[in-house]
Amino acid sequence: MAREQLERSEVPAPAVAAPAASLPVPPHQPNRLKLLLKALRQPARVWPLLRAKWALRRCTSVGPWPRLFGRVLVRNYGRITIGERLLMYGGTVRCELVADPGGIIEIGNRVFINYGVSISAHKLVKIGNRCQIGNYTLIMDNDYHQAGNKTMLGESKPIILEDDVWLGARVIVLKGVTIGQGAVIGAGSVVTRSIPPRSVAVGQPAKVVKTF
Repeated sequence: MAREQLERSEVPAPAVAAPAASLPVPPHQPNRLKLLLKALRQPARVWPLLRAKWALRRCTSVGPWPRLFGRVLVRNYGRITIGERLLMYGGTVRCELVADPGGIIEIGNRVFINYGVSISAHKLVKIGNRCQIGNYTLIMDNDYHQAGNKTMLGESKPIILEDDVWLGARVIVLKGVTIGQGAVIGAGSVVTRSIPPRSVAVGQPAKVVKTF
């Protein structure tokens, strides 16, 4: 009797299936068609995205989720790269992005560009993350003419806008200028020299009037 009890204790118990409620539930996989149909029901969100994808197709690369309200002219004979979540208004007057042969335009993440903005690069125009560029702003790294000889192209010098720069309406940024991080340029200013970070500059030519 004791031997039979010992043999029974050595026999492994049969496996019992776990209840269905305790099994891991696979993650929900959204239906792409449903997501597309949902997006199409919100034209205010989807059409600016589709418009940006089409209008910026000649750029070298464009990050995810760009939005365009209005129009933009793109002439890319060099290299134009745009980061994620660009927001551009080109409704009243279209914007312009022009990279001449050998020219590079680099636009960072979450940049806002208002209508009438013209950016031209023969060498380099670099715009950092989260910059805000007011309407009718002109940024060009070449004067296009030499003083005394209007038929000759002038020397190109890079323009760099560091992160979080804010340019007011109708600002002109000329060649060889670096605007430091967080700097603010007042409306109508002409920037001919570099501006230090975390400062406010106004005037023609722009001069620092405040730091913060």
